[in-house]
Amino acid sequence: MEAKFCMTCGAAMESRDVDGTVRRACTVCSFVHWGNYSIGVGALVMKDEKILLVRRAQEPGKGRWTNPGGYIEQHELIQETIVREVMEECGVRAEVTRLVAVRDLPRSIHNVYIAFELDYISGEPTPDGVEVDAAGFFSLQEMETMPVADFTRWLIDVALHSTQAGLVEDEDPIIQMDGYGLYRVPKVSAQ
Repeated sequence: MEAKFCMTCGAAMESRDVDGTVRRACTVCSFVHWGNYSIGVGALVMKDEKILLVRRAQEPGKGRWTNPGGYIEQHELIQETIVREVMEECGVRAEVTRLVAVRDLPRSIHNVYIAFELDYISGEPTPDGVEVDAAGFFSLQEMETMPVADFTRWLIDVALHSTQAGLVEDEDPIIQMDGYGLYRVPKVSAQ
């Protein structure tokens, strides 16, 4: 779908070259529609060598087992999003330990998906009954007979077979930047 009217002033939009790319731009003010994007997050939560999975109750992927996840809210840090999504979808409390994978999927709405490993804290998996109709912790052996989504299988492999620490939250950045979610490779300790 093409932007026809300016989100700032309501004037008509036109196609125009902006920095070498044809984009929709306002004919009156300086607004430029940079494109359509979405950012999703996913959780990999382990308990007793089993992975938390939820069964999708809606399309896309209805009936498939996936890791819990969802889309970020406009003013929400991604690490807050994934903790909220795990709690909302299946009633499990968990905390982020590291960022383990990123999927980039350019299409009509360019989707970036950020996967986190989380430590299980508490709660029994209970589906929300809206987005999810089943939830539980499953072993790799149990998953062999389940319709687990391909991307979820890939994420599980990444989390289980990574030899590096992944990106971790920078809890003590060299410069404090309030409101930022900062992730980095772990610092090398000074000798």
